[in-house]
Amino acid sequence: MGSALAGALLAGGHEVRVWNRTPGRAGELVARGAREAGSVAEAVDGCDVVIVCILDYGDVGPLLEQAGGPAGLQGRVVVNVTNGSPEEAREMAKRVTALGGEYLDGGIMAVPEIVATPQAFVLYSGSRTAFDTHRGLLDSLARSVYLGEEPGLAPLNDLALLSGMYGMFGGFAHAAALIRSAGGSVAGFTSTLLVPWLQAMAGSLPAMAEQVDSGDYSVTGSPLAMQVSHDALGDVSRAQGVSPELWAPVLALMERRVADGHGSEGFGGVVELLLR
Repeated sequence: MGSALAGALLAGGHEVRVWNRTPGRAGELVARGAREAGSVAEAVDGCDVVIVCILDYGDVGPLLEQAGGPAGLQGRVVVNVTNGSPEEAREMAKRVTALGGEYLDGGIMAVPEIVATPQAFVLYSGSRTAFDTHRGLLDSLARSVYLGEEPGLAPLNDLALLSGMYGMFGGFAHAAALIRSAGGSVAGFTSTLLVPWLQAMAGSLPAMAEQVDSGDYSVTGSPLAMQVSHDALGDVSRAQGVSPELWAPVLALMERRVADGHGSEGFGGVVELLLR
């Protein structure tokens, strides 16, 4: 991902200095015009914006401190797109501020192959001044989405989006297993039936989201009690030799919601069971 980001900046006409913890990995970027630094301090020296993209937050702070002490980040903007938690982002913001810099936390909603394409976007939270000042540079990476001054907003929204993605992937895995169990073409089923169906159902999410915000889960059709009256999906899965373990937790939540007296409401009410 770091290489993809640096490549996007080079393509956008920006001067780029790169450093990697494993020497020799920047060869392709150097060939495209990047300057390879021999240390973190050299990478940061003279740069207005420092972009950090590594595996986890635990290594970010020590690396930034290698930039040369408080003077190393004085007046610079640190954009940390390392994946982590809201609390880690808040702590990193304090650490960067103590080192004299401004902080933006980022969540990259893309895989490396689609960086700098219309499909990609990056979530940002933290210093509004830093975001506005360097918006042009950030837009070289992908569409920039600013969420607010609170540093933890970017990782929270990042992980919320990933939860939706993995839920979809889980649904696909179960659906694919059912089709394969009957000797069908998973590719054909996915392109002609599953994708159009999921796209149609995605249209119901904004209304469901409004229900979650309002707490009013009343529906005129498809109440929860009807949906859980018979576990056809689980029964057919077991009959086909397909494990229902991806579906079972969702069914259990729906059944709990009905048992709590909300059988006439819609699926959105399940959210209430997840809030502690």
